[in-house]
Amino acid sequence: MDSKLRSFVKSMSWRLLGTVELALIAWAFTGDLPQTSAITITFNGLQIFFYYFHERLWENIEWGRKKLKK
Repeated sequence: MDSKLRSFVKSMSWRLLGTVELALIAWAFTGDLPQTSAITITFNGLQIFFYYFHERLWENIEWGRKKLKK
């Protein structure tokens, strides 16, 4: 089971990649740096927290896990 800190760090690193991707897409569509920044910051700020809680929820679900033999 992952620690809460590990889940948080994983969510941060994943969102960093997503932030770069979204910023490039938003800028390609808008061509406007302030709009691109607002879209990117808002979206990714929310996604960090959604991913963290999603990850913690799945830590409590046993479905699909293999049990280790001792």
